[in-house]
Amino acid sequence: MKQDNKIKVGITQGDVNGISHEIIIKSLLDNRINDLCTPIVYGSAKVAAYHRKALNIENFSLNIISDAEKANPKRPNIINCLDENIRVELGKSTSLAGEASLMALERAVDDLKEGKIDVLVTAPINKDNIQSENFSFPGHTEYLAQNFSGKEVLMLMVSDRMRVGVVTGHIPIKDVADNLTQEKILNKLKLLNDTLIKDFKIRKPKIAVFGLNPRASDGGVIGDEENSIIIPAIDRAKEENILAFGPYPADGFFGSDNLTKFDAILAMYHDQGLGPFKTLAFDEGVNFTAGLDIIRTSPAHGTAYELAGLNKASEKSFRNALYLAIDIYKNRSEYKKNSSNPLESTDKSNV
Repeated sequence: MKQDNKIKVGITQGDVNGISHEIIIKSLLDNRINDLCTPIVYGSAKVAAYHRKALNIENFSLNIISDAEKANPKRPNIINCLDENIRVELGKSTSLAGEASLMALERAVDDLKEGKIDVLVTAPINKDNIQSENFSFPGHTEYLAQNFSGKEVLMLMVSDRMRVGVVTGHIPIKDVADNLTQEKILNKLKLLNDTLIKDFKIRKPKIAVFGLNPRASDGGVIGDEENSIIIPAIDRAKEENILAFGPYPADGFFGSDNLTKFDAILAMYHDQGLGPFKTLAFDEGVNFTAGLDIIRTSPAHGTAYELAGLNKASEKSFRNALYLAIDIYKNRSEYKKNSSNPLESTDKSNV
């Protein structure tokens, strides 16, 4: 049983040579965060101090603890996961930075498995320098899927204006068409529908589905994936009471009023969905891994080596990731409570 009712948020430090520490520190500078949750950074107090000094940020410190269960609920905390001699080389991708990213991530994941933290917010990693015998994944999403479910998950980009999921994630463009099947699209629609209901409190979500080809193939003139794969998957989803519509041409969707008519979008591949999303919500967007039993969010941007140490990085996306993790934790807890106690669940369809 937790000693206090605040959510414990585990925060992994990401790449020590990028902007991760800057966006973490800037977010935690606001003392109101401590009223919402108990932040616990997984990284190095020495590295955090280095970045604080490089950024000329005063009146900020992290409470050093040895275990998440010893976290001070009134302060941001940090667990040392690294050798104190770790070298910071601002703006550079190094193998040591990759090792440091993984060490922090592994410690946080262990604590998440043991229930010592409630949610996980991951700062950006370099997907190249983190590769090792213990990490051979395209990114956090696949790593966490193996550690917590082994099942299919959904990368979902979230902002105030939109939610965008993708059928195929971190794979080469040349392999996208071969990886699209009716079953895969249907599974992603199920995951998306489920998370919209449980994690975002949307009773009857409406989902827009993109086509794969230009103009959604123009009735089969430009490719046949829409007719042979995507439309049958949408039809099967409707049979399971999922409100899925499409396929829509991706090129004009974000510039039309269609964006306001749906609760979420399912794109066929990474850049089809994330390109427009980041154009419209780069500074504030959040990456949420849907389909896991645990809750993980991340800012929608990368390490931004070119900004490291310059005090120019925006913390909005990271702060929103932290807020979203807290909101989803509360929404999911409420859903589970109501599901286990039907008397507390009410029909709000006419509200």
